[in-house]
Amino acid sequence: MENKLNLKIDEYLPLRDVVFNTLRQAILKGELKPGQRLMEIQLAKQLGVSRTPVREAIRKLELEGLVVTIPRKGAEVAEITEKDLKDVIEVRCALEELAVALACERISNAQIIQLKEALKNFKALIKKNDITALAESDEKFHDIIFSATENKRLIQLINNLREQVYRYRLEYLKDEKEHDLLIHEHELIIENLQKHNDVAAKEVIHNHIHNQFSAVLKLIQHE
Repeated sequence: MENKLNLKIDEYLPLRDVVFNTLRQAILKGELKPGQRLMEIQLAKQLGVSRTPVREAIRKLELEGLVVTIPRKGAEVAEITEKDLKDVIEVRCALEELAVALACERISNAQIIQLKEALKNFKALIKKNDITALAESDEKFHDIIFSATENKRLIQLINNLREQVYRYRLEYLKDEKEHDLLIHEHELIIENLQKHNDVAAKEVIHNHIHNQFSAVLKLIQHE
């Protein structure tokens, strides 16, 4: 295994959770590639731990859909398939259209300011070419909208989808040609939230998510 994985010890977390977080981040960042075998012995040696926390971490990653176990072959990083992408995008689109419609009714002036600051931060990060930081900034932008819904159940459902969306978000942000469009869409979202125009805001969110779908689909079809 060529990847150099560094175990980031956290005194407040059990070792199995530290191993899980390390492997999960390696998959999301692309350090562990789709289709790559996950050999317990090699991973344990590389991370300096026993096989038990590695085995537990792989099981949790399988539940998240980031790892698949193939009979007579073992565990490997899940491929990004067109069907998986479409399934996630369909659910995300429905939830985020609802979220932005509710946010149009309930968003505060303070949250509008937070969105503008989040967008400003996103623009600054584009120049630094740090895809992980860029993805986290994009995620924070959308989190402000979700918070504005004041609907705990909706936020919980969106959070359940977060990891799978994050993986596709990273792939999307790797394409620098999409950055200007992404900024423009964020600006339109803020504009319509300020105007409390739920119809226009839902349309922007719909296009925003489906543009991401199209871009990531092109990437996986060319791999």
